[in-house]
Parts: sequence; structure tokens; C-alpha cells
Amino acid sequence: MKELDARIERALGSRPVRYEPRAGGYSTADRYAVTLADGRRVFVKSADAPNMAGWLRREHEVYASLSGSFIPMLEGWDDDGTRPLLAIEDLSGGDWTPRWDTVRVEAVLAALHELGEAPAPPNTRPARETFPELWDRWRIVESDPGPFLSLGLRDRAWLDRSLPAILAAAESAPVEGERVCHLDVRSDNLCFVGDRAVLVDWNWASLANPALDVAAWLPSVRVEGGPQPWEVLIDAGPLAAFVAGVWAAVAGLPPPETAPSVRAVQRAQLAVALDWIDRDLL
Repeated sequence: MKELDARIERALGSRPVRYEPRAGGYSTADRYAVTLADGRRVFVKSADAPNMAGWLRREHEVYASLSGSFIPMLEGWDDDGTRPLLAIEDLSGGDWTPRWDTVRVEAVLAALHELGEAPAPPNTRPARETFPELWDRWRIVESDPGPFLSLGLRDRAWLDRSLPAILAAAESAPVEGERVCHLDVRSDNLCFVGDRAVLVDWNWASLANPALDVAAWLPSVRVEGGPQPWEVLIDAGPLAAFVAGVWAAVAGLPPPETAPSVRAVQRAQLAVALDWIDRDLL
């Protein structure tokens, strides 16, 4: 811990006196709520896996330039070239409970609207450039349906009957745009502080249509006991097809080493998105 102590003091100008481990997300990054000698409390995240280290560097870039009621304050940063360390406002006092009543749904929608009005951080590119692999995911299912069918959510007859319409809808979905989007909105990436929703984990921030953030978030809301997605986002069958494809192509695959629990989450959200497709598209 001595090396971590030194790095935190270098980043924040005060030595740490207490660490409280914090769970969160589906990655293996180290997370702590840290009390400093000067009385401040901060949240510290660090990782040395190359993909996660890159994500932290992108997060720092976003935190350093983006501000608003929807994002924590940047408190400190240290990068030794191997294991970057990010320190942000401690949100331990926020409410992280996924309780999706109308007030909370509206608070998240307001946060995403405010985000969409904000100037883009440096190096924020269109989502299609940043994450081209999110496009044409139903084509992957079309070429190799085995992993999707192994989930048991729909049978081969449904897939054969529905896939042409799903492909056409996903390819025409209004995904692209010029507004800043978070692109990873879900309950473990947001909390409520008073009447505002605050988002964390900003490594996916890109330019897109803000409706994409909403469409990608709503299946998780339903999984956690909230409203059906079509009750919040009206007549959005093409967006439902697009976001369902993101999960349909991978939920039946083995999980990545850095996110061992992610496939079960993807399967649960895919199940909701498929119901959404059945209702608003097919």
C-alpha cells in the first residue's frame, strides 16, 4: 500500500489515512473510498490491465473538461505509464439503490438532456468511429446464430421469421448525432444526490443521438423493476433493434476475463429488448 499511498498523495496533495474498498461495475479495477489527512474524502480507481488503463485515461480526459449536475468533480490524477489512478468526488453519500419510480426516471432523462447540451470533451468522436463494432451486430447473429439461440430467449423459427425486419430496422435506427452521450447508462453507473442523477464511468463518452443513451438504458430499468421501455421511449422499434443487437451478438459467448459477470447482465437486458422488438417492431 505504500506505493498507492505515495501516488494518492502526489495526485491529491494529502496523504491517505483510510481506505474503504468499493464494489462496482463488471470490471476488475481497484476501487476505494479514501479519507485524506486533510479531511477530504475521494473515490479512487486504478487498473493495470491495458484495456482498463486506457479506459481510465479516457475518463480523465472527460472529467477534466466536462462539468454539470450530471458528473462528479475531478479531484486528482496520476499516471505512471502502467497503472493510471483517477480520483473523483466521493459519492458514497448518494443513493445507489435502483428504485425506478417516475421521479427517478425523469431525473435520469434530465441528466442526459443536460449532457447533450454540453460542449464535447477533447477527442470525443462519433460513436460509429469510436465503437464501430456496435454496428451490424445482428449480421453476426445471422452468420452464426448458435450463441444467440443457446440463450433460450427465442427459438430458430422466431429468428428466421423476424431477422429480416430486425436487420432493416437496426440499420435504419436513428443512432448517429452530434450530441455528447454517455453510452453506458445503467444503475451501477449512476446515483442520486438530492433530486439530481449523477453518472460515473465516462470512458465510452461519444457523439450520438441522445435517444441512444435512453434506449440502451431502459432494458436495465425494466430488469430492476421499473417501467417497460416502450412506456418511456415511444415508437422506438428501430432503436430497440439496434440496442438488442449489441447484446444478441455477445450474450451467448464466454465472458471476458476482465468482466466475468457481464454475460448474465447482457442476457437479462436482451430479454427485455426482445420483448420491446416484438411489441414495437414485429
